[in-house]
Amino acid sequence: MILAIGATGLLGSEVVRRLRSSGQRVRALARTTSNPARVEALRQTGAEVVFGDLKQRESLPAAVQGIATIITTASSTISHQPGDTIDTVDRDGYFGLIDAARQAGVRRFVYTSIASDMKHQSPLTRAKAAVAEYLDRSGLEYTVLAANFFMEVWLSPALGFDAQNARATIYGSGDRPIGFVSYKDVAEIAVRSPEVEASRNRLISVGGPANLTPLEAVEIFERSSGRKFVVEHVAEEILLHKRRSAINPLDETFAALMLEYASGCPMDMKETLSMFPIQLTSVQQYADSLTRVERAHV
Repeated sequence: MILAIGATGLLGSEVVRRLRSSGQRVRALARTTSNPARVEALRQTGAEVVFGDLKQRESLPAAVQGIATIITTASSTISHQPGDTIDTVDRDGYFGLIDAARQAGVRRFVYTSIASDMKHQSPLTRAKAAVAEYLDRSGLEYTVLAANFFMEVWLSPALGFDAQNARATIYGSGDRPIGFVSYKDVAEIAVRSPEVEASRNRLISVGGPANLTPLEAVEIFERSSGRKFVVEHVAEEILLHKRRSAINPLDETFAALMLEYASGCPMDMKETLSMFPIQLTSVQQYADSLTRVERAHV
């Protein structure tokens, strides 16, 4: 059986869907405070839902009992609830999960992380690095997925990229390439990785099929929608100030991620695709899918 952690989130729910579609037995960890509709959606896939919380170590041994593989996508940065911090969830919570997995005899641990060579460090990058190191020392077989910027998040209204209204906020000059990746492709590699021997005990880069600058992404959306975008730039000096003046680790982390976006985050996928020969989703395909949805509602 496979245990999915972070199963009510964007990436985690896709992991569960793909596992169940392939006939895998899945246990999904949810919190008692999770959105009831998302919990019910997990049950509708046929997954077994158990309740627990990375912040509550005592809830983890029962969750991992009888589990062969853990695939985890949970983070405090997106699904933020009272008591969630980068320290309590993204660092200490994972330490407790790794300990519980080792004691229960879990065979494989798939950990979703971020690009490993980021130039702008933050509480999140430090927590992710600490967990990867702890996992390496644990004795568990593991795969660390170093995922690039999700196109569905960073090219969305949540971060100022509003395709429906033809407006785009660009962090920095917008002329440095990023390997924007679809969360769906990250999910596909996550569910395949336990069966790919070459991915055992190593970090795997997970990016998109091409390294595109944010301004090139805007051009793709303009061609897809047939509309000219209004582009607003946020200068790197402003982002540096936001990082220096951040009043909590989460604000500091998002400022650092925006600086990383401004600096560029290209990724070479040749080696990864040799292990996982899948068709990666392009920004063009993502833009076209949003255009189709928008036109269907006109």
